[in-house]
Amino acid sequence: MTTPSLDTARTVLEELVVAGMRHLVVAPGSRSAPLAYAAAAAQAAGALEVHVRVDERGAAFTALGIARATGRPAGVLTTSGTAVGNLLPAVLEADHAEVPLVVLSADRPPELRGTGANQTTRQPGIFGDHVRAAVDLLPDDDVPVRLAGVLAALAGRGPDGPRPAGPVQLNVALREPLHPAPEDGPVLAARAGRLASRVGSRPDPDPGPAAVAAGPVRAPQPDAGTARSVVVAGDGAGTDAARFAEACGLPLLAEPSSNARWGPHAVGAYRLLLDSPLGRRIERVLLVGRPTLSRPVGVLLAREDVATAAVRPAPVAWYEPGRRRERVLASWAEAAAFTGRGAPGWAETWREAGAAADDAVARLLRDGTPGRTTGPAVAAAVWEACRRDGAVLVAGSSNPVRDLDLAARPGPGSPLVLANRGLAGIDGTVATATGAALGVGRPVRVLLGDLTFLHDVSSLLLGPGEREPDLQLVVLNDGGGGIFTTLEHGAVGEQEEYRAVVERFFGTPHEARLDALCAGYGVAHRRAGSIAELEQALAAPVRGRSLLEVAVDRHGLRDLHARIRAAAAQAVARAAGHSAGEH
Repeated sequence: MTTPSLDTARTVLEELVVAGMRHLVVAPGSRSAPLAYAAAAAQAAGALEVHVRVDERGAAFTALGIARATGRPAGVLTTSGTAVGNLLPAVLEADHAEVPLVVLSADRPPELRGTGANQTTRQPGIFGDHVRAAVDLLPDDDVPVRLAGVLAALAGRGPDGPRPAGPVQLNVALREPLHPAPEDGPVLAARAGRLASRVGSRPDPDPGPAAVAAGPVRAPQPDAGTARSVVVAGDGAGTDAARFAEACGLPLLAEPSSNARWGPHAVGAYRLLLDSPLGRRIERVLLVGRPTLSRPVGVLLAREDVATAAVRPAPVAWYEPGRRRERVLASWAEAAAFTGRGAPGWAETWREAGAAADDAVARLLRDGTPGRTTGPAVAAAVWEACRRDGAVLVAGSSNPVRDLDLAARPGPGSPLVLANRGLAGIDGTVATATGAALGVGRPVRVLLGDLTFLHDVSSLLLGPGEREPDLQLVVLNDGGGGIFTTLEHGAVGEQEEYRAVVERFFGTPHEARLDALCAGYGVAHRRAGSIAELEQALAAPVRGRSLLEVAVDRHGLRDLHARIRAAAAQAVARAAGHSAGEH
């Protein structure tokens, strides 16, 4: 028998490891010490991998990145007080993105709550309905019994059947003493050894992100009819979306983080086609996953002359029944009956138009922007590098993920793409990418903007002895926030009376030196002044951590995107005329 708090901590971790948790990210603290000692024993036995971070927000996003990349629960451990509040951004993202994040928040025992005791606040229920389940574990509780409901929720089980995966909170009240007695060490080691034998001496191989809608994908029945249908694959759609589009002969409009952007029916620069005559011929849309990037897709889904449906074999966290217009389908068979087979020549026409648009965008980025490096050109280069060497690609929010959506050409070997699209925040991106690399054990590249990097630069800090991931950060440095240039604020900023206001409050310019920041954290830094230099740098293997800084100009973005749209429209029109001439 160990010290009571250590016994509670050991049992909690045993239950979580048996439930599938293989990684725990620990932020330092005194009240959480029993859980830290138990975690150290579990790591020494090979039952758990533990990572230490000094900042709770970064620790939580690191755990989120591990869980997102592996599909397994990953935990974050904090002490009490404000430490727990720092987890909220990651919990929000995990809620909306259905990531199995385990929050282990240490707390004061009941007798100290409400007394003004140091670092004591109301932690039970602090995350509200943003966690799937929560338990306030008190010192004398039966741990396995109290954790049963939380572990069921972590596994996607609810009282009424399946429910979306997502975060859970275990608020663990611990009494002093919080440190091990001399006789505790052998007991902890022995129990940890038995745990390792039970689950395997090493963490299980990571399965990788699962498709949202798994199941058999078959072509429609011969009598299903034909229609001008398209498949829109949003974030998390999974590989089944691509297989369905191919089986049904339908164009596939896939966001990068759908992980469906491959196969013969995937259309690259699809958003440039939606307002074309071809896009206006669409009659039906099947939605898979959650679309988050493109206003043209939003317009398409809202068109009254277009029938829409969404295939959701299982509940999803981001959707409340009755809040969207799509008809909800429970199986791929229902989806096939809805879309029918693609009309003769329909998929081929989209493929040709998409290829013409892709070629036009590539030519413009290569020849039409002399002496300049642009976000879409960088995105295309990073995409191809990840395709070539098998690196995982983490897409930062704001412009980078949209640049990928515009310029990443579908094809064989398309990389695995991860992105925080649950709430599409820029916070925690460096930590998320770090966690992804630690979780999958493969090289990771993250494409992100300078503000996104600066927002999370502290996540570069690694203590001695911490496992260093193979991670390359490709930072588009435009000296501020470029996405607002492409929105309505960019037009407002062209007016003299608002130019300074828009620049200060939306552009948020800065003069931070990324090379100096990298030097301070011991991270290699390199600049690429051209696409040729970028491609040369990307040709090197990703080993350890490095940052590749690419300077771009955000002030010409509105003009650049207008030129891209015009070039694509002309190319598509020429392709349509050529195709009509052949027929």
